[in-house]
Amino acid sequence: MRHLRSGSKLGKQPAHRRAVLRNLVTNLIEKERIHTTILRAKATRPLAEKMITLGKRDSLHARRQAAAFLMTPGATKKLFSDLAPRFADRPGGYTRIIRTGWRIGDGAELAILEFIGSELKKKDRKPRKGAAEEAPEEKEEKEAVAAK
Repeated sequence: MRHLRSGSKLGKQPAHRRAVLRNLVTNLIEKERIHTTILRAKATRPLAEKMITLGKRDSLHARRQAAAFLMTPGATKKLFSDLAPRFADRPGGYTRIIRTGWRIGDGAELAILEFIGSELKKKDRKPRKGAAEEAPEEKEEKEAVAAK
C-alpha cells in the first residue's frame, strides 16, 4: 500500500529523477516552452514556479539557491533579468500545461509546459504540411519575385 507516500517517482532512481527535473526546469527557463510527457510536466511545474519566486526575491542568497539548482549560468541570468520582472506583480501561477495528444511509440500522453505570456506569434508558427492557403504577405512576395 502507498499510505502517505506522495509525489510521482517517474520510474527513476532519486538522483536520476532530480537530474531530469533540473534539466527540464533549466530548459523551460531558457526556452520558455518545452514539450514533454504530462507526468514530467506536472512534476516540473512546482519547481519552475519556485525558481520564479526566487527570482522575484532577487537577493544574493536567492541567486545562489537558483544557481545551485539550475544547470547553466545563462538560465540563472535569464531568470533574474527577464522572467522575474515579467511576473513581479503576479502572485503565482506562472506556468501552464497544454495537453497535446499521445506519443506514437509508446502511447505516453504529451504536453507543452510554458510560461504565461510566451505564446507563439503568428509569424513564429510553422505552416502545417499541405496547408491549402498561404499568408497574404507570402503571396505578395512570390508575386513580386515572379514579376522580376
